[in-house]
Amino acid sequence: MNAVEIEEAVSELFAQPFDAANFAFQFLEAFGNKGATIEKLKKGVSNLSDVAGGVLQRSNIHMAVVAQGSDVTARLNTLRANPKTYNAKAKFILATDGDTLEAEELASGEILACDYLDFPNRFAFFLPLAGITTTRQIRESSFDIRATGRLNKLYLELLRDNPEWA
Repeated sequence: MNAVEIEEAVSELFAQPFDAANFAFQFLEAFGNKGATIEKLKKGVSNLSDVAGGVLQRSNIHMAVVAQGSDVTARLNTLRANPKTYNAKAKFILATDGDTLEAEELASGEILACDYLDFPNRFAFFLPLAGITTTRQIRESSFDIRATGRLNKLYLELLRDNPEWA
């Protein structure tokens, strides 16, 4: 998946009502994880997390959903302190309750904290999950990625209505 496709998938996910039971799997799918990978995580075959409500994908991310109104920061701290996070070489940790979302890139210590519904404007923070290396400037320009996707849709629509332009 490219950044535009990820932006579209993330925007679609966050436009839906929050589904605590499936959020982690939907999040990973939005960042390009295949169905077989998601199924293994759901069944617990490859989910290495020992945290309640947690999903730990080796070499990627450790995330947990907490009950609405719970302390998201405390759960993020739990993930950060969990030995399995480091044993599985997770690059990111993420915690959410459907109202707020907090995350950290473990290598740099960079932290993301935002309203849950504002996350599509900040999705570029997680582009490395899809194998897309970024700089801070790219991560901060998620609006540019969103605009590119919309311009591409407009262009394709114009070509469809005006085939002679091709």
